[in-house]
Amino acid sequence: MGTFTVNTRLVDTVTTPMLFKTVQSKKTESKKLIAHRFKLAQMIEAYDTFEHAAKEKALKVILEN
Repeated sequence: MGTFTVNTRLVDTVTTPMLFKTVQSKKTESKKLIAHRFKLAQMIEAYDTFEHAAKEKALKVILEN
């Protein structure tokens, strides 16, 4: 497996705990937040989609095994 770099500054995770609490309390459905799903092998495509979130209408992107 090659070396890769993940840059997470694109998204500020300060609100992540609030998001988890909102979903856990069922105030919103997680399915409504997930706009795109990708396999781990599609990681580059997933990051490209999220980098262009407005154009791709990507609120949340999920990577699955």
